[in-house]
Amino acid sequence: MQQKKENDNIMNYDTVRLDDENNAIIIIDQTKLPGSIELIALKTAEEIWDAIYLLRVRGAPAIGVAAAFGIYLLAKQGSASDYDTFHEEFVKQKEYLDSARPTAVNLSWALNRMQGVLEAHAGEDVSKIKEYLKAEAVEIWQEDIRVCKKIGEYGLTLVKPGDGILTHCNAGQLATSKYGTATAPIYLGEEKGYHFKVFADETRPLLQGARLTAFELQSSGVDVTLICDNMSATVMKNGWVNAVFVGCDRVAANGDTANKIGTSVVAAVAKYYNVPVYICAPTSTIDLNTRTGADIHIEQRPAEEVTEMWYKERMAPEGVKVFNPAFDVTDHELIAGIVTEYGIARAPYTESLQEIFKKREQESGR
Repeated sequence: MQQKKENDNIMNYDTVRLDDENNAIIIIDQTKLPGSIELIALKTAEEIWDAIYLLRVRGAPAIGVAAAFGIYLLAKQGSASDYDTFHEEFVKQKEYLDSARPTAVNLSWALNRMQGVLEAHAGEDVSKIKEYLKAEAVEIWQEDIRVCKKIGEYGLTLVKPGDGILTHCNAGQLATSKYGTATAPIYLGEEKGYHFKVFADETRPLLQGARLTAFELQSSGVDVTLICDNMSATVMKNGWVNAVFVGCDRVAANGDTANKIGTSVVAAVAKYYNVPVYICAPTSTIDLNTRTGADIHIEQRPAEEVTEMWYKERMAPEGVKVFNPAFDVTDHELIAGIVTEYGIARAPYTESLQEIFKKREQESGR
């Protein structure tokens, strides 16, 4: 465990990394931020599952990386020496990890990709298969860094120096391996001297905008102003926001997007004030098998996140009913563009997302 020191910069830490020598995944415990930077080691299936469910590691890309490292470590430590038994144990662990969070498609995407490697080497020596699994997990991690940078480069073409940018929740470095998705244009712009003025929604009820986005942007020297969720209309009406950049946990084939609860409110307000909303989405987050946003399963979170968390005393009457969905779905008609590592998709998304995937297949073979 490591505590935050004065002038310590969160950007100097890996959100998720593999400690292969000690059979562990090392993560920043994001439930402790911004008060302290605590690194924790995850070694068992239960510890990995809990870390994902309890949001110690969070953000769709980071969850995918953690899952890839996790299933590799669990497979590495398995005792099976024959392929069939090894495969059976792998699938059991995979299904367990996959149950941690249902909305973020990167979790199942990374686990399915790891299973694909396993099955591509069916019947081979188990010790060699473990090496292939490690290589794939490391590639998923390195690929995430490359993808985020490309998203940043494409996103940067949508804004100009000095623009005001609003973001919701945390789609920053703490949600990925580096750069973030929605924050990637901001970080790359900062490197180029663009000096954006960023507004970060606090993001009730878990305050990822306040605790994470404002923290990491400020640590990087970005001009960031924290606002309550219900202030977005005011800053847009004042003309302080030129674009909205947000991440996502799943994009449907028609462009409907599931992201942290409150995103659809921001998008509706932005539409009224003629502020473009851009979804920053790795292609791993786009699910062409999900037809529309109505088909996306929305995770329900514990009531205590609304009534008690962050308060010294309970701030709601005992016994009151609580509705606490983790995500909402933003209608594709409210979205100006979906920024991917292979370009920017525009309406109609049923066509442009297909073109993005064709480009991905041509360039990467995936």
